[in-house]
Amino acid sequence: MLDIQLIRTEPERVREAMQNKGYADTTPIDGVLTHDVLRRERLTELQDAQARSNTVSKEIGKLMGQGKREEAQERIAETGRLKARIKELEEEVRTIEATLHDLLLEIPNIPHESVPVGRTPADNVVAAEIGDKPVFDFEPLPHWDLIEKHGLVDFERGAKVTGAGFPFYKGKGARLQRALIQLFLDLASEHGGYEELQAPLVVNADSATGTGQLPDKEDQMYEAQRDGLYLIPTAEVPVTNLYRDEILDEADLPVKFCAYTPCFRREAGSYGKDVRGLNRLHQFDKVELVHFVHPDTSYDALETLREDAERALQTLGLPYRRLLMCTGDMGFTQSKKYDLEVWSAGQERWLEVSSISNFEAFQARRMQIRYRPAEGGKPTLLHTLNGSGLALPRIVAALLENNQDANGTIHLPEALHRYTGFTSI
Repeated sequence: MLDIQLIRTEPERVREAMQNKGYADTTPIDGVLTHDVLRRERLTELQDAQARSNTVSKEIGKLMGQGKREEAQERIAETGRLKARIKELEEEVRTIEATLHDLLLEIPNIPHESVPVGRTPADNVVAAEIGDKPVFDFEPLPHWDLIEKHGLVDFERGAKVTGAGFPFYKGKGARLQRALIQLFLDLASEHGGYEELQAPLVVNADSATGTGQLPDKEDQMYEAQRDGLYLIPTAEVPVTNLYRDEILDEADLPVKFCAYTPCFRREAGSYGKDVRGLNRLHQFDKVELVHFVHPDTSYDALETLREDAERALQTLGLPYRRLLMCTGDMGFTQSKKYDLEVWSAGQERWLEVSSISNFEAFQARRMQIRYRPAEGGKPTLLHTLNGSGLALPRIVAALLENNQDANGTIHLPEALHRYTGFTSI
């Protein structure tokens, strides 16, 4: 959520930012401005009515003491009218404030000045490409063929038990999943200084609203309607809400958490070859990295977070590239975002495995997460960041495809050997 003062003083800047993110309808800004004026008018009227009511109440006692009963009765009648009007105004203010809050939730975050303006993924900037793509003297197989050859994943029985996009991992496939999760958590906690959390897999609507999944991404989440709960699309949601409505001490910043969770996404409208095999699932595993930081250091923290995610890719020896996302491809909540993509040799294309984002105070304002300045003064909103460190399905796809030999054997990177207990599949 943006600061209403920013919308009040720089509406055209907010409008331009909204359009740059691909939101052609900027009427929520007009609604905010209209309701902001109306709210202040009603608050002034309410305060005047309350002040008059207090004055009249005091006058009644004085008039009664002076024996001026007729005048006192006039004041009593006026008090009744004032109380009725105060009640009406209080209800009006509550209604206006609720509408204002809902309108503010519809306005996306403002991109940082370093973010390229663009509309489509073609406008993203390739900031770096790291590692060498593997070269084969045979035609490499895509991961779905390798999975079938080695019996690593059972898509058909997963579809029978639940539906498409909910696979069973089997044997070495299941062991590889567990190994990657452990490796990513160890890299974060032992090398990145993150505290590990085990987070809830379902959240309430307040939590989903706090991180920006609501009201922007309702169709992407699975909902337990009877209980008013949502299956998490990412550990970002429960972990970032850990400090909702709390005040931290400045001396405790930054705070960094890592968490492994399954993630659940409906991925409505997904189809075609780009979702084949492990490319897009409705349930998948991911290790998430979350930062709570001082506003002055959040862009340094973004680069640190990016380096932490890249360390996992480098440890696995996977060639990857870093994209600086343009305004139209970065999402509702982010002020700046990087994507990391691994090279998929069997598919001959890049696969996204991590998004690293700075939200500035956008999420913190929704959740009222603040810090108390060391020198004293009013509690201030901190900045939140998160990144995937990493999402597993496409990592597995790239590992299988990039490390295969002519016989279809997959030779795992050395970093995984002690976690899997085997060196090849």
